[in-house]
Amino acid sequence: MEQKNERGSAEVPYRFDDVTPIAVAIQGCDDLAPGTRSGRAVTVAGRVMLLRRQGKLVFANLRDSSGSVQLFVSAASAKNFDEFTELSLGDWIGATGELISTKRGELSVDIEEWSLLAPTRRGFGDKWHGVTDSETRYRQRYVDLWANPTSRQTFQRRSAVLASIRRHLHDQGFMEVETPLLQTIPTGAMARPFITHHNALDMDLYLRIAPELFLKRLVVGGFERVFEIGRVFRNEGISPRHNPEFTMLELYEAYADYGDIMRLTENLVAEVAQEVTGSMVVEYQGVELNFKPPWRRATLEELVSERVGEEISLEMDEGRLEVLLQRFGLNSAPGWGMGKKIAELYEETTESTLIQPTFVCDFPVEISPLARDHRSKPGRVERFEAFVAGRELANAFSELNDPLEQRRRFQSQGRARADGDEEAMVLDEDYLRALDYGLPPTGGLGIGIDRLVMVLTNSSHIREVVLFPTLRQEIFDSVE
Repeated sequence: MEQKNERGSAEVPYRFDDVTPIAVAIQGCDDLAPGTRSGRAVTVAGRVMLLRRQGKLVFANLRDSSGSVQLFVSAASAKNFDEFTELSLGDWIGATGELISTKRGELSVDIEEWSLLAPTRRGFGDKWHGVTDSETRYRQRYVDLWANPTSRQTFQRRSAVLASIRRHLHDQGFMEVETPLLQTIPTGAMARPFITHHNALDMDLYLRIAPELFLKRLVVGGFERVFEIGRVFRNEGISPRHNPEFTMLELYEAYADYGDIMRLTENLVAEVAQEVTGSMVVEYQGVELNFKPPWRRATLEELVSERVGEEISLEMDEGRLEVLLQRFGLNSAPGWGMGKKIAELYEETTESTLIQPTFVCDFPVEISPLARDHRSKPGRVERFEAFVAGRELANAFSELNDPLEQRRRFQSQGRARADGDEEAMVLDEDYLRALDYGLPPTGGLGIGIDRLVMVLTNSSHIREVVLFPTLRQEIFDSVE
C-alpha cells in the first residue's frame, strides 16, 4: 500500500462530543417512508467506506463498530461541502444531521456539520471490499477488521463468550483472581516453557504454562471457588489448533470432584452457546454439534478399544500393546509405561473421531501428575478431557491433595525430565508446602477459550479467533 502525501496536515480536533453508535442512532427509523424526515438529529462518527458524487450531492457510507449508515451531503445545506468531496476512503469523520429517508427509501443522515477526525495516509484501494490474503489479514488486523465484516463479528462474539462465562461463574459464587505470568518454576502443566531473565534479581523466570498451582494455593488459603481467565504460554509448534500464547479459563471448586466438574462444564458451555448463538445446537464446519447436557461419558480405555477393535486396558499383555502401537505407526520410547503407551495409541486413533461433545474419563496415572487416584480403579486417576469436533476443549481433575503422593509424582516427572522429556514438570517445593497446610477435596477445570470460540464462530483456524496471532517476524524496508 502506497503512503500518501502530506494530506491531512490540517489540524484535527482532540475530541468529538456526543457521539452515538450508529446502530443506536438509527434505531426505530427503519420504517421511515421514502422522502420523509424524522425530525431527529444525531451525531455519528466512523470511517468513510464509500463515496459517490452526483453534482451538488455526495452520498457516503459511514461505518463504526456497531453498523453503518448512509450520509446525505448537499451543497445547499452542509458546511464545508467542497472539502467533503475531497475525502478519501478510510478517513475518520464525525458528522451531525437529521435522520431522513431519501426518495429511494435509503435511511440517511442529512449532514449539516462534519469534522475530519483522522485522515488515512495509506490507500486501501479495493481492500474495503474484503481481504482474502491470510498474511495480510493476520498481520494487519486493523485492515482486516474494516474490510471483512465476518472478522469483526468473530471478535465481537469472542467478547460475548468471555462476558457470558464470567457472568455465569459469578452467579455460581466463583471469584475472579489473577496469578503471576512470570514464575520461578515452569509448572502447572506438561509443556515446554518460554524463558526470560530478570536483571534486577539476576534470575531466570518462565512465562506461565498454566495458573493451576497458584489457584490451588488460593483454595488452601480459603477461597473455595476461584477462577482466572488469562494468557498462558507454551513453547510449542503452531498449527490450526495451537498458538504459542493462548487464553485459558481455569477454575477450582472446593468440596467437589471431577463428576461435579463434568456437570459444571457441560452446563457452562451449553449456556454460553445458547446465550451467544441463540441455540445449544451449533453448526461447525458443516456438522451440527449438540451441546445440550448431558454429554456422552466414556473411559479412555473404552474409546480406544472401540477404535482398534479389541479390548485395551492397563492390564492387557504389554507385548500385544507393542504390536498395536507398531500397527498404527507408533514407536514407544524408553521409560514409557503401559499408561503412556495407551495414551499415545488413544491420541493416534481416537481423539480426532470424537465429534459430538464427549467426556473422556479416567486417564492413566502415569500421564496425570496432578490428578487424584481413582477411588475404585487402580492405576487410573479421576481426570476427564472434554472433546468437541475432534479436539480437546477442556481438561479437569479431582485434584491430588496428598502432599506425599504429590512429591512422589513430581519426582517421577523429574526422572522423565532427566531422560530428555522437556515437557515434564519440575518439583515445586512451595506448592508442596501449601499442600501441607491442607487442600480440601477440590475439583479443577481448564477450558481453552480460543478453541471454544472457534467452535462458536465456525472458525477452522485458531488464527481466526486470536486478534494478533504469533507470526514470523516481518522485515520492513528501512526509510532514510
